[in-house]
Amino acid sequence: MVPMKTISYHRHRFHPDIIKQAIWLYFRFTMSYRDVEELLAERGIDVSYETVRLWALKFGIKYARSIKKRRPQPHTEWFLDEVFVKIGGKPMYLWRAVDGEGEVLDVLVQKRRNKRAALKLLRKLLQNQGIMPTKIVTDKLRSYGAALRDLELVHLHDTTNRLNNRAESSHVPIRGQERKM
Repeated sequence: MVPMKTISYHRHRFHPDIIKQAIWLYFRFTMSYRDVEELLAERGIDVSYETVRLWALKFGIKYARSIKKRRPQPHTEWFLDEVFVKIGGKPMYLWRAVDGEGEVLDVLVQKRRNKRAALKLLRKLLQNQGIMPTKIVTDKLRSYGAALRDLELVHLHDTTNRLNNRAESSHVPIRGQERKM
């Protein structure tokens, strides 16, 4: 395994803790760059929203990768669900996969709600997670059954009533962000 490179803050005017705090505020809460600028200004740190934007672009992906590597092994029960959202005024479907602990495994945005979209989500999950699930819980959408038949995983499929609430409730934060926008 290749050791992970440490994140370099060389040639940055601000202390790494300030950069980390600004990026954490931006990604953790539904804030704009200007909101982060104002919060930092309240603490006596004079930084522009443009600087926060550049930090988010430069360091955000690196932070996400390091957090993902430190995450524990996902649970072997997967809960899949899709929700209708409007992105840029266009109707889209947000497909989500959540494990037994409630951790989001993967997210996929598709125009359609069919077998092909379900198959794409399942293939992406199987490739990225590195483990085989012991149970895949979905609602009664037939696209899941067809996709699981193609992958020969139909023996893991469970559509029992109200068992998919874990995935259903994982959409709640998305709806909150949608209302805020």
